[in-house]
Amino acid sequence: MNFDIITIFPEIFHAYLSESILKRAVLKGLVEVRVHNLRDFTVDRHRTVDDCAYGGGPGMVMKPEPFFAAVETLRPDPAGGRIIMMSPAGRKFDQDMAVELSKETRHLLFLCGRYEAIDERVRIALVDDEISIGDYVLTGGELPALVIIDAVTRLIPGVLGDKNSAEAESFSWGILDYPHYTRPPVFGNMAVPGILLSGNHKDIDRWRRKEALRRTLDRRPDLLEKGGLSDDDYKLIEEIKEETR
Repeated sequence: MNFDIITIFPEIFHAYLSESILKRAVLKGLVEVRVHNLRDFTVDRHRTVDDCAYGGGPGMVMKPEPFFAAVETLRPDPAGGRIIMMSPAGRKFDQDMAVELSKETRHLLFLCGRYEAIDERVRIALVDDEISIGDYVLTGGELPALVIIDAVTRLIPGVLGDKNSAEAESFSWGILDYPHYTRPPVFGNMAVPGILLSGNHKDIDRWRRKEALRRTLDRRPDLLEKGGLSDDDYKLIEEIKEETR
């Protein structure tokens, strides 16, 4: 998987990309991440990337010319890859979209805006997809791009040490994850649930599924409305409701 990022603040990416799972994925050759300074694609001596908005209004608008030049340089084949613009008006990012992006293409090109907006002609002519990571406003598109790159990278085979890790995480199976414990078995006055020490994997699996459903029912009941639950899941949910009455 190849990621290209166009931004006026490339330094933002260096620290995160040089640590942990993303760093290992790059070293293994499983992903390549290239960060490009939008100002390198300007033609004036001031390296200008923004200007006042036609029609007036607050803030500056990012100019179209540098984005067009950057895309032409980084994606010479119009049919290759997928261009993503980070935008609060875009589709809301979730685990399903992360899976979609990880399987659909081997090249993602991110346009990270700043200031008031990016000139609309960039969206019309260049962008394949607008994506938002939530209903709130950030200073720029850099953090959202990192979020997507992280989530997609985790799904690439070989990135995680255990091939089952990504499948067992929250949202990967449609609901929240179950609680996790490690040594010591007792810390303060808090003990690890006895079932996890029993060695009975069938009972452990059932407990984990039930606790995942319990957590989802309590914190994100909207996820349960999307379907995909089994008959056994519905029985566990009824048990949970009985226990709380």
